[in-house]
Amino acid sequence: MSVLYDRVALIGLGLIASSMAHGLRRHGLAREIVGTARSTETRAIAAEDGLVDRVAESPEEAVRGADLVVLAVPVGAMGAVAAAIGPHLAPSATLTDVGSVKRAVVADVAPHLPETVHFIPGHPLAGTEHSGPRSGFAELFENRWCLLLPPPGVDEGALSKLRRLWEALGSNVDLMDPDHHDLVLAVTSHTPHLIAYTMVGVADDLRRVTDSEVIKFSAAGFRDFTRIAASDPVMWRDVFLMNKDATLEILGRFTEELFALQRAIRTGDGAHLEEYFTRTRAIRRGIIEAGQDTAAPDFGRGSAKP
Repeated sequence: MSVLYDRVALIGLGLIASSMAHGLRRHGLAREIVGTARSTETRAIAAEDGLVDRVAESPEEAVRGADLVVLAVPVGAMGAVAAAIGPHLAPSATLTDVGSVKRAVVADVAPHLPETVHFIPGHPLAGTEHSGPRSGFAELFENRWCLLLPPPGVDEGALSKLRRLWEALGSNVDLMDPDHHDLVLAVTSHTPHLIAYTMVGVADDLRRVTDSEVIKFSAAGFRDFTRIAASDPVMWRDVFLMNKDATLEILGRFTEELFALQRAIRTGDGAHLEEYFTRTRAIRRGIIEAGQDTAAPDFGRGSAKP
């Protein structure tokens, strides 16, 4: 693959950005990769490991001369970062992000950008429960979806180039509008994470089950809840606060479904339970057939990279 960008600036160096750095280097997509992070420790690790070609002390320094800038900070911090870097962005630079909320990010970021900058929000649907500059790996995006959310009147050349970058990193790319994105992700990601956090919290609060029993006798379902609940708490705090409307809508629907299942269990309605589980089982088969997971008992995670 040929070089797509002369200089890529990664603002934030966690799982997604560090994976992008590995992928950009592996596929030769950038002549120079500059990175920065809020934490002095993270910047030191990035420099020590050679994660990027140059570690900048601040976002303002990192974006100077960059033709692609990637915001990879918690969604609640993106507005402040955009305000800081706006005056320093190169004319005709492309600015994108990797946040899992879009409507609020667009509202927070767009007002701080010069008209000459091409703002194309994005969201790679890839991740693990790990975080930090040493958590990334180049294969993270392979056969995963990346959603791009171009605004009306977007520069088609800038959009095409960003799409080619994500495809070169291994992603399947689709376009979506911010409001629909936030609803879809509330179903597929945000609410499941909230339920996982809740279930782990219930186990912690249920004093009739000791901590050692929860750990020792964890069945596969609970183990998977704990994997999800191990995700970055700051990131997920911001996600729920910034995607409040869609998450509350889906939680309302979830509560209705849960009440119906409670009623079926209470009344011994086995037919309802079997029909419901049969219908929902088909969703799992569809995910496997789409290549987004495996049928292995460990959900394919036994061999996954950290």
